[in-house]
Amino acid sequence: MPSPFPFIRNVAGLRGRKFDLLVIGGGIYGAWTAYDAALRGLRVALVEKNDWAAGTSSSSSKLIHGGLRYLEHYEFGLVRHALGERRVLSRIAPHLVRPLNFQVPVWRDSRVGRLQLLAGLTLYDFLATGKQPVPRFKSYSRERMLGSYPYIAADGLRGGLRYGDCQEDDARMTLFVAAAAQGAGAVCANRVAASELLEDEGLVIGARLRDEESGDSFELHADLVVNAAGPWGRALVGKAAPKVKLVKGIHLVLPAIVGCAEAFLLTAPQDGRVFFVIPWYGRTLLGTTESQVNDAAEAVVRPEEARYLLDAVNALLPGLRWSEADVIASYAGVRTLHDEETETLAAVSREFSITEPKPGLIWPVGGKFTTARCDSEEVVDLVLERLGRAYLPTSTDKRPLPGAPTETVSLGEFTGWQAEALSALARREVDDEAAHFLTLRHGTGLSRIQALLDENPGWSARLHPDAPFLVAEAVLAIRDEMARGAEDVLRRRMPLSLLVQDTGAARKQVESLMVAGG
Repeated sequence: MPSPFPFIRNVAGLRGRKFDLLVIGGGIYGAWTAYDAALRGLRVALVEKNDWAAGTSSSSSKLIHGGLRYLEHYEFGLVRHALGERRVLSRIAPHLVRPLNFQVPVWRDSRVGRLQLLAGLTLYDFLATGKQPVPRFKSYSRERMLGSYPYIAADGLRGGLRYGDCQEDDARMTLFVAAAAQGAGAVCANRVAASELLEDEGLVIGARLRDEESGDSFELHADLVVNAAGPWGRALVGKAAPKVKLVKGIHLVLPAIVGCAEAFLLTAPQDGRVFFVIPWYGRTLLGTTESQVNDAAEAVVRPEEARYLLDAVNALLPGLRWSEADVIASYAGVRTLHDEETETLAAVSREFSITEPKPGLIWPVGGKFTTARCDSEEVVDLVLERLGRAYLPTSTDKRPLPGAPTETVSLGEFTGWQAEALSALARREVDDEAAHFLTLRHGTGLSRIQALLDENPGWSARLHPDAPFLVAEAVLAIRDEMARGAEDVLRRRMPLSLLVQDTGAARKQVESLMVAGG
């Protein structure tokens, strides 16, 4: 079996052979589907027209969570499902999935009162069966809330509650799952677009692919095709595509809240919609709003949407005094959800389902980043059934992802491993903040970073003084992580372009490294 890293763009391996399964789309659903199918013995090809997680999967709230707000819409099954996955992912990827506490302040005029929140969080913890990576909820007094978070609006504050969920780097997680697919035997390539489906008397038998770097087109034949391209998949399927809602979510990146390592779940006073304030890489994520769009190209942040979020957070956390001038960056993503008639977009179900718009073609709809692994398990179950293969159970819930300490995969053991890793990085003159994030982004893959630092100690410098990413990480992205352009490095292998406004010097340095081959 090949290893996950170096992650190789294997266009040659796609040519001249027939596959059991072609997966189109290198987001989190495509990556998990390819990984699971390869582990279950199928010959798998995974292609992505741009870069891994370049679309929706790098534009989330960066959370692995049950979805507390879905309890309002009685989606108890979805929440239980997601909380179970929170447990699984924190076990198989403790370096990528980390606990995060959320504070929920309660005011006199809050749309959801204290008693309702107590009931909801009691149910949330009850649905989270088994050993969980986060503590149970806890109530805080008004005095405790104001003492710990003095920027909260004091007028009418009744107190608050704290609960736990988990945080991750969505683009990094997707990359690791796609690389794991390669390690299980899948042939993977980014910058390879599916231009059209191949059909034989109405049966989908593969796709015409185009190498976006060379311009060459070729046919890839497969017994089944999974369209995991999300909102971009409609163009490939045409009139046979199932009816879906395209829902856009936006986020703003703002400065860190000094002294605060916890997130907030808040309800916008303008219209009662839920949004988050989340610490992330020494900055703060603010989002999300939701709006229906007609096309994935509409995944842009409009000024009025940014203003809505800033007005909402300043009404509830007025001590922060954030304005448009404080916005470091923004991003938007589009999700493919069920075409339901509901009063609000928040009420549209996030439940996952599998459609088959054409014989030989499978198209997943709905779902969320947190549940992508087990949703993809259902896809592969159906693939085995359609291929007439003997059923084999998934093992993706048991196998550690690349970088996870393999002695005992748990949060406790990871913390012990992390302490040793930080010491090794300190000996190589890596600053404390960068070293901390290196352990969370690479896990045991740090050995590759350490080898690069031994090769060139100068690579221990930061790419940008205000972001905790090393030159060595850019070299690694080019050599071992299938980064094909500066944007791949600066937005997805590391989110530098989300954390600082002026990336010109870093971009020039990355481009120079690419010319030199890393």
